[in-house]
Amino acid sequence: MSQQATTTELSFIQRFGAQEQQILTPDAIAFLTELVSRFTPQRNMLLAARVHQQAQIDAGTLPDFISETASIRESDWKIRGIPDDLLDRRVEITGPVERKMVINALNANVKVFMADFEDSLSPAWSKLIEGQINLRDAVNGTITWTNEAGKIYQLKPNPAVLVCRVRGLHLPEKHVTWREEPIPGSLFDFALYFFHNHQQLLAKGSGPYFYLPKTQSWQEAAWWSEVFSFTEDRFGLARGTIKATLLIETLPAVFQMDEILHALRDHIVGLNCGRWDYIFSYIKTLKNHGDRVLPDRQVVTMDKPFLSAYSRLLIKTCHRRGAFAMGGMAAFIPSKDAERNSWVLNKVKADKSLEAQNGHDGTWIAHPGLADTAMAIFDQALGEHKNQLHVTREEDAPITAAELLAPCDGERSEEGMRANIRVAVQYIEAWISGNGCVPIYGLMEDAATAEISRTSIWQWIHHHKTLNDGTPVTNALFRQWLDEEMMVIREELGEHRFSNGRFNEAARLMEQITTSDTLIDFLTLPGYRWLA
Repeated sequence: MSQQATTTELSFIQRFGAQEQQILTPDAIAFLTELVSRFTPQRNMLLAARVHQQAQIDAGTLPDFISETASIRESDWKIRGIPDDLLDRRVEITGPVERKMVINALNANVKVFMADFEDSLSPAWSKLIEGQINLRDAVNGTITWTNEAGKIYQLKPNPAVLVCRVRGLHLPEKHVTWREEPIPGSLFDFALYFFHNHQQLLAKGSGPYFYLPKTQSWQEAAWWSEVFSFTEDRFGLARGTIKATLLIETLPAVFQMDEILHALRDHIVGLNCGRWDYIFSYIKTLKNHGDRVLPDRQVVTMDKPFLSAYSRLLIKTCHRRGAFAMGGMAAFIPSKDAERNSWVLNKVKADKSLEAQNGHDGTWIAHPGLADTAMAIFDQALGEHKNQLHVTREEDAPITAAELLAPCDGERSEEGMRANIRVAVQYIEAWISGNGCVPIYGLMEDAATAEISRTSIWQWIHHHKTLNDGTPVTNALFRQWLDEEMMVIREELGEHRFSNGRFNEAARLMEQITTSDTLIDFLTLPGYRWLA
């Protein structure tokens, strides 16, 4: 096709090669065009509402439960229901939609694989198209991959249930435009995965299942419900065929969990504690509130009061409505060093035990090597049950807005700030090079952890905080340490990797988003300009 291949309304910037022709078929494009033209204007209004709400919080109004929707919170109702193959989700693995990863994740000792077009995928055009092909082949059971040594990877019998995470509402897909604007990345991911896979998924007793990230309001959940219902009607499917799990990973959303479940009640099966993004959102949402500045990232753990309240409220809210309450991510990577690996597994056990005791129905891991450890903990907690919907937490005292917003104690250290710089620069370098999921210092980092690292430093600078030793955190100090930590990264990775990478560009972007007067919402937005 031509460089500017167009339908009546969508324009494709990229030339269509053999891979595009498999996924961007005329019928798929027609469906995508319908979704984009019908739902983009409302999505743009929802993004504008985010800006308006943030301006109110910046001016001093703290987030709170909504008085107008009290009747939804106080009345008795349940979600529509949960399909059989989603009733047991005790361990879920997440990862990008790369071919080898898809096979290994589906073969792991887990119940669900969340195939990710969002935070663990850098959305280069080729990655998005290949990802759609990989998931289509996985659904059809035909996916294979051969490494350089000739080893063949293929699916085992009874692989994990596949759930697709689409991009958040704020992310554009710049390679496709409508009315000369980039279309929503979320609709691109949803339309193509649904179109190519729903029939095969339903034929084998599963269905088109999705994870929805970065939601900030019940109105955004209602938008998704309309997208799903329109799609079901268009393809002659029963209401509630499309199912979604929504991540509660923004501070505004934690105050609207009942309303979100209610708005999506035909389609929703659960909420998830997206804890890393939630910490990032706490910083970002309360950025003007100098009394709520977080300490070193390393000490902001789930036992801190504001995070414990979030987890417990999510469980209580979900189970009251018949919905799952999924736990958070273990980002650790198993180590070949026996002593280090023992430490990793003990950390994971403690974290997952806390989630299981709290009443979560399942949990997340980022590496197949943690599957057995997480599975054993939830096997023990669940006993004969497939989930913990019976754990109501009804006896809990009501959780207040003050608890959800409680300041978090802990130190601000030079070591913590320098570690944040190194992690964020290495992650940004990988992301702008097309890799969104990166092992750094024994943790599987995705965009959320890099976001915490850079917003934390921004917040310390913005509010004139000092480190434990009395050193003021300033733009000048940050720039000096950025230069010094670049030397450390160069030494750690070696001259060849450093000089062949995009570390200088990554440092420039890191410097730009950390020293700007106003906080940049998502590093992935300026980062996207550097991507093919």
